[in-house]
Formats: sequence, C-alpha cells, structure tokens
Amino acid sequence: MATALDDKAYSKFKDDIYALTKIDLSSYKERQMRRRIDTLITKNGFKSYDEFTAAIKKDKALFEQFVSYLTINVSEFYRNPEQWKHLEEKVFPELLSKFGHGIRIWSAACSTGDEPYSLVMCLSKFLPLDKIRITATDIDDQIIAQAKVGLYKKQSIASVPEEYKKKYFTKITEDSYQISEQIKKCVTFKKHNLLKDPYFKDYHLIVCRNVLIYFTDEAKLEVYKKFNASLVHDGILFVGSTEQVSNYKEIGYTSPKSFFYQKV
Repeated sequence: MATALDDKAYSKFKDDIYALTKIDLSSYKERQMRRRIDTLITKNGFKSYDEFTAAIKKDKALFEQFVSYLTINVSEFYRNPEQWKHLEEKVFPELLSKFGHGIRIWSAACSTGDEPYSLVMCLSKFLPLDKIRITATDIDDQIIAQAKVGLYKKQSIASVPEEYKKKYFTKITEDSYQISEQIKKCVTFKKHNLLKDPYFKDYHLIVCRNVLIYFTDEAKLEVYKKFNASLVHDGILFVGSTEQVSNYKEIGYTSPKSFFYQKV
C-alpha cells in the first residue's frame, strides 16, 4: 500500500487527473488534498492510484463522485451576516449609484447556489427581480445540478432574513425548503474552472468566498490577479471571512473594508 500510494505515484496521478478532468491538483494544498483522495481510494477498495484512475475512466458514477469529493461544498445562505449587511448597506448602493441598474455580478465557485441566491435576495431590496442577473459558476456538474433544484436544509437557510424566508422559500418537509422560481430565474449557472478556464470580463462585483483557502499561495495570487482583470474600474471583489488578500495593493486593489477589495 505504501508504494502504491507513494509520492511518485501521486505525481503521475495528478497528471492523469489533469488529462481526464482539467482539474490541476498541483494548485491545491497537497497534504490536505492528498489525504482526502487517499481516503476515497481506500474506501472504494482500490489499492493504487492507477487502479482508481482506470476505474473512474469506465465508471461514470464513480467519476462524478470523485469530482464532487474534490470540490469543497460547504455553503450556507448569508454566511457571515455582518458582511452581507455591509454589502447591502454600503456596497450595493455605491455600485448602483456609480454604474446604474445593469450591474453585472459573478458568483465564482458558487457551490450549491446558496451564495448567488443570497445575492439576488439582497439586491431585491434595490431592484425588481426581473432586472437582476447573476452569473454563477462552479467546477462540479453535480453541484450545479443541485443548485438549479434549489432544495436546502433548514440549517442552510438559518441566516436568511425572515422577510425573505417567508417570501421566497416553501417548506417541503420539517427539515427541507425549496427556493422560489422567481429567485432561480435571476441566476444563470455555468461550469467554470478557476484554475484553467478563461475569465469573464466587465463585472462590477465578483463574489468568491471560502474556496481559495484550499489553493496554494501561487494559485491564489493568480486567481486574484485574474479577478482584478475581470472587474471594471472601481469594481469590487468580496472574499470569505477566512481569506485575506495580503498583497492586494501590488495587484491593483484597495481595501475599503476587510474582505472587500476594490479595483483601482
């Protein structure tokens, strides 16, 4: 087992996975990601990386399970409510004042849709729903499909303001709620790999939270630079409460408030 899952074998595995999925495992913190992968391989009864790679090439369900396992899908509505309060009270009014009602918003690595749907509800205070358009992207097809369904556990929507819970959610069971079609229509979901695919252009707000903590420092820097290029002048990048862009001045941002970075 030690030789089947050793450093040399893992290096080849990373190359094989990139060829198969275009997911660059070298951009993730190796110890943490490799531990996750080794656990999955062992749990499924495989003895080597090569054996597992051969299996996911043939077994679509196992392949989808692997991609889903690689992507870190911990999400909830209005995560860190005080930051959403700042977004609502300060960021949205300034963006709307400066750029008008057609602001373009990208929710990157959106996971199960909690974040883009939160953005729609937050923005609904300022604009009618038929004027709100959010682009939401993720690397995982299964997660995007789940986001489009819009079914959530009670725990996931705990921080949603009561007015929006009543207005936009239907209770399905004691522990599950469905988000309304009105909200879903405002979000366009697309598959996108932050480490490989071309980035979108001319966005006024990019939200990417609690994902880059799993990337290497080099990969993080590259992503922050690409986000900067994707923003219009004075556009805003909103990151997670576990993330800080330490060298933000060097890559073209100011930081008017923690976790918010403005392109200069």
